[in-house]
Amino acid sequence: MAEEIARGVGPDRIDIAYERLGDLAAPPVVLMMGGGAQMINWPDEFCAMLVDSGMQVVRFDNRDVGRSTHLTDAPAPDLPAALAGDCSSASYTLSDMAADTVGLLGALGIDAAHLVGASLGGMVAQTVALEYRLRVRSLTSMMSTTGDRAVGQPDPAVIGALGTPPTDRSGFVAWQVRAMRAVASPGFPFEEEAVAERAGRAYDRGHDPVGILRQSVAVLASGDRTVPLRGLRTPSLVIHGAADVMCDVSGGRATADAIPRSELAVFDGMGHSLPRALWPAFTERITALVRRAEPIATAMA
Repeated sequence: MAEEIARGVGPDRIDIAYERLGDLAAPPVVLMMGGGAQMINWPDEFCAMLVDSGMQVVRFDNRDVGRSTHLTDAPAPDLPAALAGDCSSASYTLSDMAADTVGLLGALGIDAAHLVGASLGGMVAQTVALEYRLRVRSLTSMMSTTGDRAVGQPDPAVIGALGTPPTDRSGFVAWQVRAMRAVASPGFPFEEEAVAERAGRAYDRGHDPVGILRQSVAVLASGDRTVPLRGLRTPSLVIHGAADVMCDVSGGRATADAIPRSELAVFDGMGHSLPRALWPAFTERITALVRRAEPIATAMA
């Protein structure tokens, strides 16, 4: 199915760009991407694997990225102040992004879905599971964390060396290749050509360097989810890379420790990326969780 736009979604009535793939009668798996990343960062071939495994796949652009609504009239985000504890420049929180997700489910006629969130997308997926429990059949949190700033922190030596991305297309693509190489999975091949192609597509679809700052401040303004996660009863899977320098593996371990009866899968050699060689393993674990959770969701409906 081609990319579409859902208009007036959620309480903030924003527009959300999305794709819906597979049999619409199959269990719906909603893929939620990370900070500044667009739905195209979920590789087409990985989405096809999920569809071939009997899943319906929905992927979408969060607010402030891609072809969804960009809050260009919002106050300027002050990330240094937010890191220091002053989040007054936040235009929204993860709860608002969670409401966007639930609004999209409503627009698509999906009562409840299996959420798969990567990085910031994992944080939003956790928030949806906490605030809209009946709308979530299962939760997969990938390379993400709980909001506790004692865990899941980036390696400052690696991230600090990346610098600010250029504003021109060719400069941005080159920077994105360098950045993705820095945080990628050292145990697996780095696909430079694919990264560059995807970066160019992302630039053309709606590059917004301020949007990722608004999302980052939203994360900091949303606080620590550890305590409420302890009360979550949603069937859950946590996936993380042992070599993640963007979100240390301690964030994944803390997430799994917080969510009762969750499954933790830590992959050696995996960083803050989705290496091709692990797509079958991701697909197998996600679909196994979906099939395990479907009878529970049906009984609760």
